[in-house]
Amino acid sequence: MAAASRSRPPVAIAPEPGGIPGLAQAVERGGGTLCDLPRARALIWSSPQAAGLSDRLAASPGVGWVQLPYAGVERFRDVLDRQRLWTCAKGVYGRAVAEHALALILAGLRRIARCAQERVWLAPAGRTLHGATVVVIGGGGIGRALVELLAPFRCDVTVVRRSGGALPHVRVVDPGQARDAVARADVVVLAVPLTAATDGLVDADFLRRMRDDAWLVNVGRGAVVRTDDLVTALEGGRLGGAALDVTDPEPLPEGHPLWSLDDCIVTPHAANPPELGDPVLLDLVADNVARFAANRTLRGSIDVDLAY
Repeated sequence: MAAASRSRPPVAIAPEPGGIPGLAQAVERGGGTLCDLPRARALIWSSPQAAGLSDRLAASPGVGWVQLPYAGVERFRDVLDRQRLWTCAKGVYGRAVAEHALALILAGLRRIARCAQERVWLAPAGRTLHGATVVVIGGGGIGRALVELLAPFRCDVTVVRRSGGALPHVRVVDPGQARDAVARADVVVLAVPLTAATDGLVDADFLRRMRDDAWLVNVGRGAVVRTDDLVTALEGGRLGGAALDVTDPEPLPEGHPLWSLDDCIVTPHAANPPELGDPVLLDLVADNVARFAANRTLRGSIDVDLAY
């Protein structure tokens, strides 16, 4: 990577800084100088899509670092290379998404969504989260934040993660043990990125291993779940329910079976709305620009081989 200037590195924003309001100010706050792409040493990519990025990089050989705007980078797999540093927003959205996951868990176990849709007085029913067995698949920022939120409920928590070592007060297992871990869970939460290893992780076999009263909560990526298998399990009464902030396909089409199932809650990828996510992204950009200027380790580094 080309060495960064310690005084105001030239940074470009593309496609346009207006896509995420405040990006230009964040670059300047971090000590960078805005410039056009041919002169840039760093690029803040403001689009959630990869279209056009390769062409821009080819025309900007001096770019040694690219900041992507969100935590998920599966759309950028074909663009990632080893000629420059790549970072994303992983880790900074954890608290907001974990809060949404907790809301979905409670809404499912306490039948809140079902009752809210009715226009008649239902018989009391529901289960408590206190003391429940929860399996969290994914030990990144979302998973760690969710573990903290679950602490007051005194849950028996198992976290499935591929690396990173132990976490306080919870059991940690590797991904090879995930299907065994979910067999005793009241709630299974998916908080993993979409990679080759997680694509279709939750299939018919995975769902058969879950208890027939367990809830599946997905705040990771829609394609981690085989949607047709989930529909079959829910229609057959083989799950307590599913609460999904992400789906495959996404957006979930009008008339899709998931919309009509009483034991399925769907929110429109709303766990991290712009009013919550943009401020922390802008802080990350400012911090990384300052780190780049000082030749310090950048936050949110992407493993090019894993595309995460």
